[in-house]
Amino acid sequence: MSDPLTGRALLDGREVALVRHEDGALTTAAGEPVRPEGLRWLPPVDPCTIIAIALNYRDHAAELDLAEPQQPALFPKFANATIGHLEPIVRPRGIRYMHYETELAVVIGRPARRVRSEDALGHVAGYTIANDLVVRDFVIDHFRPPIKPKNFDTFLPMGPFLVPASRVPDPQDLKIRTYVDGELRQEGNTRDMVHSVADLIAYVSEFMTLRPGDVLLTGTPKGISHVHAGDRLRCEVGDFPPLENPVVAEEDLGAAAASAEAAA
Repeated sequence: MSDPLTGRALLDGREVALVRHEDGALTTAAGEPVRPEGLRWLPPVDPCTIIAIALNYRDHAAELDLAEPQQPALFPKFANATIGHLEPIVRPRGIRYMHYETELAVVIGRPARRVRSEDALGHVAGYTIANDLVVRDFVIDHFRPPIKPKNFDTFLPMGPFLVPASRVPDPQDLKIRTYVDGELRQEGNTRDMVHSVADLIAYVSEFMTLRPGDVLLTGTPKGISHVHAGDRLRCEVGDFPPLENPVVAEEDLGAAAASAEAAA
């Protein structure tokens, strides 16, 4: 029997560990059946460290008219940005150009320090889908870490599940697709990464210890496009259960909060 997919959610206000079975049934880790509509999804892991890479697909660098970096162009993502499946992405007020980036996210399972590429995948617990959103208005160039444009609240949906490494024999052979309101906008394959998953783990572990639960985002292929409030994004990687999130305007959230306060 294959290792199950696992996740996290809030159920009646309490956090529960989830298991997705071969037949699609969803239970708690204790075996209690769960109805998806009763859940508020959380990211499948709660990482201490999230490291992303820019321009790890040549066709994406080309569509932005940027040179390919001579070494991996790393930058951090922070916990404030993380949300789960079906949670709303908030489009900041006053911006011009915001877009999705569907990515394979790698979750570390064993500590990794100065590991060789050929050994690196043995340190992986599993994989999930990430949407590394960005406000392009604030991106200057890839030599300056894009802290602000990449780290607005809600700018890193992940999930819905952690897919065990045992179920992903080759992380360099996974299709990536992004749909906006059902329209296919982005399509690529992890085989086209400049730096493979194994090479990224080896590179990062040269200078820092990767610990269980840490996440590496591996970049996005060509096909970015502007998204607006009211859009619904669907991110796909391989045959993983898809990650979906609606987009809402920050202004609308403020108006809703004001209405609720007035009603109270």
